[in-house]
Amino acid sequence: MRKNKSLLLLFHSLIIIILYSCSSGHADKEKAIKQVGKTMMVEGFIAKPTLLDMTISVSGTLKSFEETVLMPEISGRVVEINIQEGKSVRKGSLLVKLYDGDLQAQLKKLQAQLKITEQTLKRQADLMKVNGISQLDYDQTSLQVNSINADIEVMKVQIRKTEILAPYDGTIGLRNISLGAQVSPTTALTTIRAVQQLKLDFSIPEKYSKEVTTGKKIKFTVQGDDNKYDASVIATEEGIDANTRNLKVRAVVNSKNNSLVPGKFANVELTLGENKNALMIPTQAIIPQEKDKKVIITKGGKAKMITVKTGIRKESSIEILTGIEEGDTVLTTGLLFVKQGDAVKISKLIK
Repeated sequence: MRKNKSLLLLFHSLIIIILYSCSSGHADKEKAIKQVGKTMMVEGFIAKPTLLDMTISVSGTLKSFEETVLMPEISGRVVEINIQEGKSVRKGSLLVKLYDGDLQAQLKKLQAQLKITEQTLKRQADLMKVNGISQLDYDQTSLQVNSINADIEVMKVQIRKTEILAPYDGTIGLRNISLGAQVSPTTALTTIRAVQQLKLDFSIPEKYSKEVTTGKKIKFTVQGDDNKYDASVIATEEGIDANTRNLKVRAVVNSKNNSLVPGKFANVELTLGENKNALMIPTQAIIPQEKDKKVIITKGGKAKMITVKTGIRKESSIEILTGIEEGDTVLTTGLLFVKQGDAVKISKLIK
């Protein structure tokens, strides 16, 4: 019994010693943190004028200069197909022919009626010379001739609608029909593209919209190809997109290569000039806010929050347009912990 009491007493003593040690260690740690927290050691960057090649990179898409999905104007049955997939065709080439037997029969009927009516009109003209027929009868026959001629033109137009022709020189895509198929004006027969020349569509932020004018030269690359290709701006949209705040730009590709195909992604490099006195700071120094951007600078050993306006962004640096001046030391570390007025000390200046 005495032995059990002794063990119990020893157990309680050990618990008290452990708890005291932990609380003492925690207190010492907090004290150390408070002491270090009086002056926070951070890294910084001194803002100074830098030569900035004002080139921005945006994404774009290559497109055919012309691209058309061919659809028939009327419903009918396909009786002839001259679509060679992937082959070039000339403007006006017959690609698809629909059945027009009934229309041809109606055309022949009208042509026969016209021939008879014209002969009647000719005889009546001779009778008119000897007053053998009234002017009214002659005018009615003349009206019939004109009416039949009009019906013949309408029939010819209907027959022409049974022929689907190439609207321009281009390359045929994949065909979606076979002989004997019943098609309607909503049926996509095939696609034709003018790929001799390509267009490049891309968008730029609105703040650079004044820098892009018709004729401006640009360069771009495509995935899987390290070569740089040339293009020239041919047009821009008249207004800024209200949703994206971007300006849509279209350029014509001046280069030719098998790597350049419609629909391919392009990385566009747009050169806006040079700025010899640009203030560039590391991108990690920027603190994004809901409505603006801020940086922290050190003045007299104290942290100061500054609202800045940014310009061109590079891979690891960004241009500052307003907010800081040459010689200001911008903090690049400790941004999540440093508050306005905190004491800071620069432990390292990064380059």
